[in-house]
Amino acid sequence: MSLSVFFSPITVQDFISGSAFYNSQFGKSIQAYEDVFPDLEDPETKPQLVLIGVEEERGAVNNEGTKKSANAVRKYLYNLYQGDYNVKIADLGNIKAGESLTDTYFAIKTVVEELVKQDIVPIIIGGGQDLTYAQYMGYEGLEQRVEVAVIDSRFDLDQDNADNTALNSNTYLNHIILHQPDYLFNLSNMAYQTYLVSKESINMYDKLFFSTMRIGMMAGKLDQAEPLIRAADMVSFDIGAIRASEAPGNANANPNGLYGDEACQLARYAGMSDKCSSFGLYEYNPTFDPMGHTASLVAQMIWCFIDGYYNRKNDAPLVPKSAYIIYRTTLENDDYELVFVKSKKSDRWWMQVPYFGSKSVNERYYWVPCRYEDYQLAVAGDMPDLWWKTHQKLQ
Repeated sequence: MSLSVFFSPITVQDFISGSAFYNSQFGKSIQAYEDVFPDLEDPETKPQLVLIGVEEERGAVNNEGTKKSANAVRKYLYNLYQGDYNVKIADLGNIKAGESLTDTYFAIKTVVEELVKQDIVPIIIGGGQDLTYAQYMGYEGLEQRVEVAVIDSRFDLDQDNADNTALNSNTYLNHIILHQPDYLFNLSNMAYQTYLVSKESINMYDKLFFSTMRIGMMAGKLDQAEPLIRAADMVSFDIGAIRASEAPGNANANPNGLYGDEACQLARYAGMSDKCSSFGLYEYNPTFDPMGHTASLVAQMIWCFIDGYYNRKNDAPLVPKSAYIIYRTTLENDDYELVFVKSKKSDRWWMQVPYFGSKSVNERYYWVPCRYEDYQLAVAGDMPDLWWKTHQKLQ
């Protein structure tokens, strides 16, 4: 089945700010679906990244208008100048809203699954953040553990009715966490604001050994979030995580949140991650963005993701060993040592967590991205919290 059945074409002429695109602008190099759907299999023309718009808003709680987001962002993205690299990007157009919301989810799931199988990274421009669930479902048929990173000011959970709640942008995490079969290995929620999150939700994350990082921990130390993003297979970014003064195009915008440059840096971290295979930007609403400031910011975030992608280091741990420095330390009163590796290419760190009691002879260790501070903590004799949480999930 051709993926083209899910998409409606776009008109690139609508996105030109002048008389024509310059040679170095994205609009000149993106293969856009206007008359002919881009060829995703020809080795010579196969894209490395694809843009996907979603004309859906039924799951966006109190944010009607998000179905128009993709074309609004394209007006700015197509006019940005690419970096010093040759891009291979296609724009597949917009996924048409299905007869039911479930139909739209199925379309996104099918498209994401096929693209990830072909080693093509989709950049999804939604839609409500409930589409994260469909993005996640795209990994179901890949038979692998999945790590999800969510950048949001809230935890989109329904604690009172966890087992039987309708799927929307406020509850989609329930459906990801409870989905069977369970292939969710870790869920990270970054940039959350404590006064917008119930203590029950925070306690639940702790019990499941998931990762959280409130916005106060990221202020002035954005690199603290980089290992969590580097560990993720998919990243979901709620535009509502950005403060209203920087991104007013969201009906649920808050006075506090990320600054625009911080949002761009997080997007670049996602792009630079060798593991990240899909990136979703949700909850942007052009209705509340008459000057186009939010659309311009989202376009710049996509630019940063693309820039990060073309600056990937391909430094998966210990491949080859000569590209790494290995550090070992033993905690007091413990019979085993903690092993850390540092990439000579990027100065990024990983920590080795063993599968105790693992039946597999081929899978004895899990390499979890970490920070230099985790190594310092281990040297000082303390167990890094990240090591313990990962160890618990590997049992």
